[in-house]
Parts: sequence; structure tokens; C-alpha cells
Amino acid sequence: MAGIKATSIFTPDIIETAAELAVKTEIPENIIIEKFGLVEKRVASSNMHASDLAIAAGKKVLEDIKPESIDVVIYFGSPFKDYQVWTASSRIQYELGAINAYSFEMMNVSSCFPLALKVAKDMINSDPYINNILLAGGSKESMIINHDNPRSRFMFNFADGGAAALVSRDAAESEILGSSIITDGSFSKDVLVPGSGSVHPVSQKVVDDKSHYIDVPDSLSMKQRLDPVSIPNFIKVIETALERSGVKLEDLKVLLPLHTKKSMFHELLNKLGLDENQAVYLDHFGHMSALDPCYGLHIAEGKGLLKKGDIAVAVSAGTGYTWAATVIRWLEE
Repeated sequence: MAGIKATSIFTPDIIETAAELAVKTEIPENIIIEKFGLVEKRVASSNMHASDLAIAAGKKVLEDIKPESIDVVIYFGSPFKDYQVWTASSRIQYELGAINAYSFEMMNVSSCFPLALKVAKDMINSDPYINNILLAGGSKESMIINHDNPRSRFMFNFADGGAAALVSRDAAESEILGSSIITDGSFSKDVLVPGSGSVHPVSQKVVDDKSHYIDVPDSLSMKQRLDPVSIPNFIKVIETALERSGVKLEDLKVLLPLHTKKSMFHELLNKLGLDENQAVYLDHFGHMSALDPCYGLHIAEGKGLLKKGDIAVAVSAGTGYTWAATVIRWLEE
């Protein structure tokens, strides 16, 4: 039975408030708080990068388990890392002292944590030699926002942090159940960093045009196509994951979503029959790529939201566009 044995988060010390973001974006502070649901977010210092943030979170998990007992390290964090064409996972494995583990990376931007839980569970169930898998991720996506770009400045909620989860064969704390994933590749080019890849290699023009920041080439078109399917796809993956877990919708107790604007958050809760006390909303942290549901799980556990037998769902969506949900049954008293 594969389950989550422990979680941890690393929260950078630097705080950027809604008032400060209002100056950068020229969006009123009350709109940032009330509509976009962001009171403040965390920003990493200049000497901390995605792998450093993942390592800092991973160290906390390994306080209660020997690093030598880790069989696999999977990086599930932001694709914006310390370097291009580089594996953060191998550095994380080395720095954490997981000398018996092999490592690899999962890259599916913000949707990746529910996917990583599924992959870790499936690996344990299919390979008797794997007992402990460390999922570790970092996000420093505050660096890729161009606040002067009206097409993409709504992504000002992009924030920094680290998160980790230990998935184990003998977890007594929780059990990972079913998952559901939807991908709609018609959105594959709607959100991207246009410059510095092979299509537009690094050049003076890329720098001058600021195309090395994240962009939404046609934000109006994306909104027109995304709005009708986003909530239905969220609901579909949640309901399907619950069904595959042999669990009814009314048994869902805690929702662990990515950070979204408030209207979407409330619509999700209403359609699922949940109230705000049954979810973790990261209005004091921001959106940290794939880390959000892992952050939410750690916070929910710390607040005592998860009781024995409770059903939680980690749910997220990532540009590209993929919606993913994984069900967790909490076992610990």
C-alpha cells in the first residue's frame, strides 16, 4: 500500500505584498486581494534557486528517515530551474545524501504534483525493490514575470518555495488512491517563454524584447477557449479520480488545489459541496508551479484538517493544458 509518509515545505523569508504588486502591475491593491486572491507571496533570495528550494524542503522530510533508505528521487517542480538542459534531480539526490537512490524529473508545469503521486504509487506497486520515493520540487517563478506586459502581468501571483513528499510502501499515515488526468493540447502554445529556446535562441533581440519572460501571445483567445472548459475539466478529473478510488463525492472532506483567482476557487467549492474550511487557499503564499497541492497538504495536516479516514484530493492544472487529480485517504489519528 503506497502512501504519503511525510511532507514538508520551505518558505522563503522575503514577502511581497499586494500593495507592492499594485505598484508593479498598476492593478489596484483591492483587486489583487479580492479578485485574484493574493494578500502576499514569498520570493526567494538571489542565491536560492529551484534546486536549492527543493533541497531545503527535502532536508526536513529526511529528519525522520535515513537518506540511504530513499530508493528514488523525483523532481516535480518548476521547469524554470537553475540552468537550462540540466537535471535538478541529480543535484537534489547528491545534496540530500540519498546515495542509494536514482533520480529523474517530471515536467508538466503546474499540474505535476497529482501526476507525481500517481507515478510514485505505480512505481512502488510494480517494483518490489522500491520502498521509498522522495518527491521534491522547487519554484522560483517570480523571476519570469514581466510586470510591464499587459498580456501576462496577471501572473503576478507566481511565487517561490520548496516542497517535498515521501511516498512509501509502508506508510501508516495515508494511502494514495486513484487518479484522473485530462490533456487538451490545443492550448500547447498559449502560455510560454518565447525567447531563449531553439525557436528563438538567446540574442540581443530576445533581451530587448523581453521575450525571455513568460508570455501569453493571445490572452483574449486563450480566455475565450479556456473559460468554458476549465471548471468542467477540474470537476471531471476530481469526480473520476474519486470514482476510480471507490469513493463517493459526498465523502470528499478536503480539497488541495493550486492557487487560482477567488471566483474559480469558490466555484470549485460550490460544485463539490465544500466550504472554505475544507480547502487550503494559498493567498499568503502565491502560485508555486506544481508545488501548490503539496503545500496545501502540508498546511492541512498542520492545521488538523485531516482526520482518520478522511478523503482528500490534490488537484491542479498546468498550461499545455493538463488537469490532474489524485485521491488520498488519510489514515493517521
